[in-house]
Amino acid sequence: MSTRQYKNLKNLKKENLRDNMSDLELVLNMLAEATTTELTKAHNPQGLEENKTIAKRGGKVAGDARKAIEQDTGRPVITSKNAIDFTNVIEIVNVVTESKEDK
Repeated sequence: MSTRQYKNLKNLKKENLRDNMSDLELVLNMLAEATTTELTKAHNPQGLEENKTIAKRGGKVAGDARKAIEQDTGRPVITSKNAIDFTNVIEIVNVVTESKEDK
């Protein structure tokens, strides 16, 4: 999925995509980036084509992890939820926590 397709799924206009990822989406994105960095250090690619190949390999590691998670859980990792949805969950947790503290 391209960045534009991902932003469209999450109904984002100018907002930062990373700020609107779930924890799992963010972790898998970080896995792709970290893997690509390590592959770059190990293989020292030269030129655009070699760097593209390394980047695709790093992305494949995260993609394989995503597929395994989805297969095991039966749910998609990529979600249309964005920061507003995550904020609502945080607000609900805060209300519940405050309610328990009052008792």
